[in-house]
Order: sequence, then structure tokens, then C-alpha cells
Amino acid sequence: MADTTVTRRWSPSRREFEELLDEVELPRMALIEQTILSPEPIGDIREAVRASLRSVTLPTGTVAIGVGSRGVARVGEIVAALVAELRAAGAEPFIIPAMGSHGASTAEGQAQVLAHLGVDEERCGAPVRATMEVERVGETERGVQVYMDRNAYAADSVIVVNRIKPHTAFRGDIESGCMKMLAIGLGKRRGAAATHAQGFGEIARNFVDVARVVLAQNRLAFGVGILESADREPYKIVAMPPDSIEREEHELLKQAWQSMPRIPFDEIDVLVIDRIGKDVSGDGADPNVMGRYPTPFATGGPTVARMVALDLTPGSEGNANGIGLFDVTTQRLVDKTDLAATYLNSLTSRVTDTVRVPMIAGTDKQAISAAARTCAGVEPPDVRIVRIEDTLHLGRMWVSEPLLALLDQVPGGKVIEGPTEWEFDSGGELSPLGGVLAHN
Repeated sequence: MADTTVTRRWSPSRREFEELLDEVELPRMALIEQTILSPEPIGDIREAVRASLRSVTLPTGTVAIGVGSRGVARVGEIVAALVAELRAAGAEPFIIPAMGSHGASTAEGQAQVLAHLGVDEERCGAPVRATMEVERVGETERGVQVYMDRNAYAADSVIVVNRIKPHTAFRGDIESGCMKMLAIGLGKRRGAAATHAQGFGEIARNFVDVARVVLAQNRLAFGVGILESADREPYKIVAMPPDSIEREEHELLKQAWQSMPRIPFDEIDVLVIDRIGKDVSGDGADPNVMGRYPTPFATGGPTVARMVALDLTPGSEGNANGIGLFDVTTQRLVDKTDLAATYLNSLTSRVTDTVRVPMIAGTDKQAISAAARTCAGVEPPDVRIVRIEDTLHLGRMWVSEPLLALLDQVPGGKVIEGPTEWEFDSGGELSPLGGVLAHN
């Protein structure tokens, strides 16, 4: 693929830009911890998968196991356990990418996404068969064309494995999960585009209608739904037969809302996120956490004046979808962006807000200073800043001194370190939060 990075372009006014940001005085920051009530994580994944399968009939013959691009915790172990149980029952399982247009909308790219997530033949015990080719299997009453991955269509049966959670762009009785994977994941780029064609105002209805058409093909053996705790650990695995998958997923979504992690402050001037990426959320960072959405069909979360994205995860493979929700980013993140992969995501979803270009700063310090300086009605030393690793890790975070006055309202809130000055290196970069928050 041709180089698609954005070249840095600065006029002679660059010096004035940098001098203006050098003058910004940032508030001191403290590392805090909050208590997030979280269900007990599953210890033995193999036994949990085995127990969940008692509610369904295991298929024989060839079985296509659909796995998506989201960073589902321990998904490799879950798929490996499922493969082992299917083989013991006499089936011939194989794995397929079920992820719409992700992975740069190529078979090779989608297989690489699965490998990054720990899903490949060596670790899971079944071959990965990736294709972008589909079969048309029908249409909904509202005229939405329905497609299915060609390898899945050719198999004797299909199983889909996915985390169940709130969606980032719409609200409905069913949001992200196995039903959505049946409609959009198995449909590949063509199916995803057809399901999104009428916009997010209609998608909650459309993808359920599409999934029902897929279910009518009588190829689904069952769906495996996963619920994760706020600590990013699976705490429930449920195998759902075709005739009850819609009802069961609706109930599981209610549970997912209850265990979702949150930033414990309602009003934030600057939210700094160390890394965004498709392996974190479909929008790079979960809008349900950061309170800013790509469509008007979803709401919730804190009110944030300015948002800063510092870096892109390696697992995102250059797809920076979601960067348009931020106000400021860094040249480092932009240099890692594959514009083709990012724009394919937008062309498929028909949402352009997520791929717009924010202000690009040369360094972390400049990016954070720019966000602080542009907050209306408050001077930079007094801005309420929250800094997190990503929207999956919220047990610990850095907050500015003005927010410490609210710490007594945070469940289990306590200061772990600081307040202290920001520690930028000589190049204006911050040390990654991963080391500090490793146990989060």
C-alpha cells in the first residue's frame, strides 16, 4: 500500500505558534483511584465455555466461527476452548473474520486483525479462512440487501462470538453483540454498507431486521455472548440458541450497562486520552465513556469542552477512525494513520465526523496546552483536566487539582500520587500511562 501518512506542513508562523503554547501554565496533576464495582472475573475459561454450551446443541460437519475486530478480553482463549469442544463433538471448525470493513477492508488485513487479538490457527487450533467475498441471501421488508461471508455460507453451520455492550452511535433494545455481528460482521464490507445505508437513525431497526433474515437461513448453530467487567475481564459467557438469541441478548445488554466503567466527573474542561484505536472501540475511544458521540442518536457520559488524543494503538493497524471526535491531536498519531483504512470505515458507516482532522500539535505538551488555552471562561492553570490511558482502563487516572475538591464524591476515591507538575521529556512528550496503570 502506498504511504498514506500526512506530511507535516508549517509556515514561518510555526515559531509564533510554539511560543504561544510555551506560555501556557498547566495545572498540577494527581494520580487518583476510584472503586468500580465489578463482577468476579472468570477464572477457568475452558470450563466456562464448556458450561455455557450445555444450553445448546453442538453442530457437526464444517462450522464457521465468526470473530470480530474488537479487543474482546481473552477472546483467543474463548475461541480455543470453543474449537476444542466442537472437535470433541466431531465437528470441523474454522475461524472467519466477522468485522464488516475493518482490517482495511481486505482479507489479509482482517486475518491480521484477528492474529493481533490472539486468534489464529496456532493458538486456537483451527484454520482462519478470510475472504471479503459474500453471498446475497435475501433482503428485509424495508429493502435492505442481506449478505453473508462466502465461507460462512458454504459451511454446514455458523457460530458467532462477540462481546455484548452498548453501542457508540445509537440506542436500541439490542446494540453491539451477536445480532449485530450476524448483520454487519458476516456481511463484510458490502453487508455493512447496506445496513448503514439509511443512516444511524434507522440502524437499530435495520440491523435487527437483517440479522433475522440471516437467522432464517437456518445456518446459525448458536451465538456466544460475552460480558466484560469494568476491569476488562470476562465475567459471563452465554451460548444462545437461534430461537432465543434476540431475547437473551436484550437482557444481557441491560447487564452490560450496569458494569460499564465511567469517568467519575460530570464536567471536564480537557480530557486527555493517551491512545485511541479500533481495538479499543469502533470509534477509537468509547463515546459512552467520553461523552462525545459521532451521531445525535446516542447520548450520555460527561460534558467535555476539549478532547486530546495523543497516540494510536498498534493493534489499530493505522485505522484512526474516531479522531474527528477530538479537538487536538499530535503529529505522532497522524504519522501512524493509514488514511485509506480510516476513510473506508467512514465510507461504510456513512459517518464523516469521525474522520475529520483536528488541530495537530507537534508534541504532547503542545497538544495539551492548546486544549487548555482554548477552553472558554477559564484560565489554563484552573482547567479541570482528566488524563486516562484509554477508555477501557478507568480504575486510575490523573486529574488536575481543581477536580480534587470533588474526590469525596467519587466511590472509593483517593489520591495515589501528587499533586505534581507535568513530566514532559526534552522533546515535549509524556511517558505512557501503561506503566503507571499496569494493574488497572
